[in-house]
Parts: sequence; C-alpha cells; structure tokens
Amino acid sequence: MVTSEYAMGIVAAVAFAVVLYKVVNSGPVSTALRNIVQQALDGRM
Repeated sequence: MVTSEYAMGIVAAVAFAVVLYKVVNSGPVSTALRNIVQQALDGRM
C-alpha cells in the first residue's frame, strides 16, 4: 500500500513539473521572465 502511494506521489510530481515547464516556456511568461532577469542584471529593479 505504501509503495503504491509513493508511486502515485511521484506521478503527480512529474505531472506538475511538466505543466510548470510548459507554462514557463510559453511566450508571454518566457518574455516576462527574460525581462525580469535583464532588469536585474542591468541593476534597474
């Protein structure tokens, strides 16, 4: 029983990671993150 629960937890974590990866790599989010990093590197926070 514990092993199956552990496996389901891993599957859920991987699914969440895939969704998060797709969101972060989408156009608007990627552009916003790039702008934030660029501003931080330029010292214009």
